[in-house]
Amino acid sequence: MTVKMYFEFMVEPYFYPDSYGYRLGKSALEAIRITRRRCWRYHWILEYDIKGLFDNIDHKILMRAVRENTDCKWIILYIERWLKAPFKDKDGLIERKAGTPQGGVISPVLANLFLHYVFDKWIKTNFPQNPWERYVDDGISTHTKTKVEAENLLEKLEQRFKACKLELHPDKTRIVYCKDDDRRGNYPEIKFDFLGYTFRPRRSKNRYGKHFINFTPGQ
Repeated sequence: MTVKMYFEFMVEPYFYPDSYGYRLGKSALEAIRITRRRCWRYHWILEYDIKGLFDNIDHKILMRAVRENTDCKWIILYIERWLKAPFKDKDGLIERKAGTPQGGVISPVLANLFLHYVFDKWIKTNFPQNPWERYVDDGISTHTKTKVEAENLLEKLEQRFKACKLELHPDKTRIVYCKDDDRRGNYPEIKFDFLGYTFRPRRSKNRYGKHFINFTPGQ
């Protein structure tokens, strides 16, 4: 906890506003709110999930990110020890070659730091026109104006994550059409789940009592 408190204070100022998970002053509801607004502005959304992030974080890439943000020797020493420490199962001790300690209090901070360099900075540099939201690895979404744009982004993301020794979850990655009264195209994917909410076309009522179809979240 001591290392977490010191290190979180160092890295927090560098994280982007659209990273919401396990951060001071941030919440899942805030991520839902901004996602809803952006779904009204953009026709398509690319929803994706990283397969087993906490078990597959590459130690060399992570420690490079750690040293980029601190030269404090005791912080670096303890983080390296925690990453390398073997874990025990029914067959005995197993060497840890990747990933962060399961349940470790500092693991969410390290995961956010890892994805800050692997995803956040990368997409902001290469696709500045596409807004996104991330809640560590539990929910990541990127908005696009066209389906072709979303397909191109997905291809580039797969290449990026593969280069960083990560994999997109095949069952939790999809391109979704944000269908409503103004967007009436017919596509197979018109809903997605994000942080416990399902975004889909819903019958809504405006302040004048008029009903319309709105692409919005619900439980």
